Order: sequence, then structure tokens, then C-alpha cells
Amino acid sequence: MTNSNTPEIQAVKNRFGIIGNAPSLNYALNIAVQVAPTDLTVLISGESGSGKESFSKIIHGLSPRKHGPFIAINCGAIPEGTIDSELFGHTKGAFTGALDDRKGYFETTDSGTIFLDEIGEMPIGTQSRLLRVLENGEFIQVGSSKVKKTNVRVVAATNVNLMEAVERGKFREDLYYRLNTVPISVPPLRDRGFDMELLFIKFTSDFAEKNHSEPVELTEAARKVLTSFRFPGNIRQLKNIAEQITLLEPSRIINAEALEKYIPKNQTSRLPALIRQFGGQEGSDISEREILYKVLFDMRKDVTELKKLVLGMLKGGHVSDEFVHENAGLFQELQSEGTGLATVSTEIEEESPYPLYTKEDDKTVVTIDNLQGKRDNIEDITHEMEEESLSLEKNENEMILKALRKNNFKRKYAAMDLGISERTLYRKIKQYDIEDEK
Repeated sequence: MTNSNTPEIQAVKNRFGIIGNAPSLNYALNIAVQVAPTDLTVLISGESGSGKESFSKIIHGLSPRKHGPFIAINCGAIPEGTIDSELFGHTKGAFTGALDDRKGYFETTDSGTIFLDEIGEMPIGTQSRLLRVLENGEFIQVGSSKVKKTNVRVVAATNVNLMEAVERGKFREDLYYRLNTVPISVPPLRDRGFDMELLFIKFTSDFAEKNHSEPVELTEAARKVLTSFRFPGNIRQLKNIAEQITLLEPSRIINAEALEKYIPKNQTSRLPALIRQFGGQEGSDISEREILYKVLFDMRKDVTELKKLVLGMLKGGHVSDEFVHENAGLFQELQSEGTGLATVSTEIEEESPYPLYTKEDDKTVVTIDNLQGKRDNIEDITHEMEEESLSLEKNENEMILKALRKNNFKRKYAAMDLGISERTLYRKIKQYDIEDEK
């Protein structure tokens, strides 16, 4: 790993305007410099705003294709219906509005480099076309049957985990491995240490020079505030804050209090969070109340399935003592509910003339023979557990009925009381077959 800032890497930084000396940044730059002279496909990963496009320009600028065209395309910004035409071109009459033949980016960038940003947003159908270009250098225009050739190097970038997208069926696995020939990971700004201050100085100086004003300086306390912020928007967000401060602050010495005015109070977390929708907003299909209902239903379903699994294993005839001891907490919880396996086991052991456990090769097992006479008991409990899984649905049904009756079956006001959209209430009424009692 390149921890030191070698003369070659420093020369690249100077040429392409890269600021910073973080080891992770130097390592990523070193990989870019090594792969640039080749024609290998590169996949750049990193958070939004971390500078992935700069790496694509470095790879193109240091390659034998540097005198050829370079184009950067944001796959997420092109509508799904037109992306094939944009990338591969179309013939006259291929679709409504196609008044003339049009060359796509893969044809106009022949002998150059295409940077495909947000590659994870590319539609599955377009991914198939891209794979053909990468494997054979061939493509077909929309509305044509003629195969065309192109000699283009592809550099792709993503701010999402493409392997997870592959597992969800949103991204082709073969395309992922074809793109990921050489991976480059661009570090987020929060992991680059002192680079934050260097970039802040660079941005404020450039903006002050452009607007013929004095650059600002940070106090020691302000530096600590700056470096403690996580910058979810990375370099793009830092530049925005630097320019605001340079333009709006009357003093050229920025203290912590002045800096905090430009930094968001609630730092954006990268952890999962509930959708921030409150009340029954018109056009909103999901509210936090509905999400909570869904979570509770899913939890109840999981618990019920787990209970059925354990009881099924009992009926099947083999549950090891080791399994029981390892999951003692589960059985204690079931016992506290009064409907669980531990209760069943205790009753059977006390009342049955046959021992519940038998020894086989020093291992305690439960056999179906030992449960004779208790089948009905187990089936009754299984039925009871199935009824439990419906309890939340029953409560929701009752809540909807109560709200409707309270508002004289005026659905708009009932939806407001329930904190859901009117459209969602219609769906629930249909789901539970609730009749208008007016």
C-alpha cells in the first residue's frame, strides 16, 4: 500500500487538482496510475460527492486514449425509456419522435473513454447491451438490426454495493464481474483526516480570489468543529459550506460559533431509518404507523413460524437435548406466554406414564413414542398459536371501524385520525371487507 506521497503521485495530484495526503487516497491514486496505461475496465466505488469522476479523468488522461474523446454519463439521470438511445443511438422511425438517425455515445466516443457514473441505476435491459460492448465491442442501434463496432474503454462508478444489487436481482452478475476487473475504492472525506482542512483552505481561497475578497481563516476551535463533522455529502458538501462562509461572514476569522451556523445540526446518518412521513399526507402510500404495523405483523409471523418449526420437530420424533439447552431463552419465553413448548414438555413429563426423554448413545432425545396421548394437546396449541398471529389484524380492523364510526364513515377524516392516507384507508377497507354502516 502506498502510504507515502511519492513524486509520481504528487505530480498526478498537481496535474488533476487533487488535494490531500491521506494514505487511503494515495493508495487509490496509485492503483489509478498503474491501470491507466492498460485497456482494462475499472470500477470505482465510493460515496456520492467523494470525487469518483476525478479518478476517471486521471485514468483517461494517463492512458494512450488521452487524445481521444472522454464523456461522463450519469446513468441515474437518464430516463429508462431513452437510455438505450442515448448510449447506442437509434434509427429514423425507431420510436415516436425519432425523426432522424442519431449516433449514441458509444459510437461518438470511439477510441476514447466513457465514464458511466451510478452504474447501479442502469436498467437490466441496458445492462445486457453494455455487456455485449464490453465482451465483443459490438452494439446495435435502437430500431436497427445492423451490428456496429466500437473501440471504447469503459470506466464505471457506483455509490451502492453492487454485490447486494446482484443478490436482489437488480444488477447482472456477469456484468458486475466484467466491470470489476480493477476495483478502486475512493475514501469518504471523513476518513481523510487533515485533508478536510486542506480542502477547506483551497475552496475558500479560490472563491475569495474569484470574488476579489480576503480568504477566511479558522480558529483552533473551528477546526475541531470542522473535522468532527461527518460530511455525508463529502467534498461537494464541504465546498458548498466553504463558499457560503466566504461570501456571507463579515469577519475573515471564523470561530466555532460562526462555523456551526453553516453545519447541519442533525448529522445525516448512514444507518437505516424509518421513512420520514408524518400524518396522512395526500398521495402518500406509507406512514410510520403503517411501517410499525408491518414490523409487528412480520415479527408475529416469524415467532409463529418458529413455534411451528419446533413443534414440527417434536412430531417428527427427534429433538436433541443440546438443541433445547442452547435455546433455553426461547422456551422460557414460550412458557411465560403459557402456550409454548416448555409448558407442553412439563405437562407431558408429569402426566404421561412414559418418560419424556430416553438415552441413546449418551445423548438425550425426544421421540414421538414418548408423546403418545399428547398429539391432541400439541395440535390444540398449534391452532392457538395460529390464532395469535391474527390478533394484530383484528386490532387494526377494530381501530379502522372505530375511526370510521367516530367520523360518521367519512373516510377523509377517519384517515386523518388514523394517521394514514385516504388511499391507504380505502385499501384497508377493501382488505378487511368493511361495510358502510351509514
